Amino acid sequence: MRTFLFCAWVVFYISVLLAARRMWSGKYVRSPLARAVLMNMVTDGNFTGHEVQEWYRCCPDMLGEAIRPLFVQSQLDVDTQAFLQRSVEKSGWLFTQLYHSLFSTVFSPVISRTSINGFLGRGSMFVFSGEQFRHLLKIGPDWSGGRLLDLGAGDGGVTDVMGSHFREVYATEVSPPMKWQLHRKNYRLLGIDEWQRTGFQYDLISCLNLLDRCDEPLELLRDIKKSLVPGSGRLILAVVLPFQPYVEMGGNWIRPKEHIQVKGKTWEEQVTNLSVDTFQKIGFEVEAVTRLPYLCEGDMKQDFYVLDDAVFVLKPQE
Repeated sequence: MRTFLFCAWVVFYISVLLAARRMWSGKYVRSPLARAVLMNMVTDGNFTGHEVQEWYRCCPDMLGEAIRPLFVQSQLDVDTQAFLQRSVEKSGWLFTQLYHSLFSTVFSPVISRTSINGFLGRGSMFVFSGEQFRHLLKIGPDWSGGRLLDLGAGDGGVTDVMGSHFREVYATEVSPPMKWQLHRKNYRLLGIDEWQRTGFQYDLISCLNLLDRCDEPLELLRDIKKSLVPGSGRLILAVVLPFQPYVEMGGNWIRPKEHIQVKGKTWEEQVTNLSVDTFQKIGFEVEAVTRLPYLCEGDMKQDFYVLDDAVFVLKPQE
């Protein structure tokens, strides 16, 4: 009887998803942005609409006087378009998405969303392309550095973009399934309480969209500062704005122990406030900042997800 009820529930669940999928597709596609992007793909295969250009828009006059000349204008490039197109294609894999949705529904009460994505091999993130990364750091395609540390590396997708420029690549991650993904790519994994006590320092540390998802963000910034090679070491830091810090514990979200209060209503005001009230007080100086979309592969509901990122290059103050 239990087996029959379970099978009936699965059939009902899949039927509901299929019906929802039909409503979400075609002219009822998930959102105005996704609909605009889909229409662009159908007509010319490119992501060009006004909504997409908003991902990169900044009003430099609204930035603080010290930050204004440090702003680097970014734009949609070939690698970003390729990621978006892959996301749209994968979102259309009906039976794969049905399996993912069923798996998430069953296990989300006991497993974190990050770990579920790691098990399923989905939810890859895109922060910047190789060209955007080099433009921010002002390095050429052939530039090579010593050690890179990617904190909270996830499945290593963004680590791949940076890692090609470094002889040694280290990573940290708390999710076991994501660690398996990093092991498969042969990255050197360090514990979250180990990377700052290795006895050596790093030429570049990346902290991408982690500041609003860790318990002690200010302590993290202090540890990063101590772990950079004096003089030449840099931190590349991405922050989702508006800043809304939460820590993922199992399937729940809780407030962090340390709270960074970011003031301002606009993207520009919050960038300025972070630069002055947080980074400078810790001992970092802004070298460059840009606005980029923080992209994530989608699901049955939406082809891809996007958040506003501020990406900083920071150097320790002497």
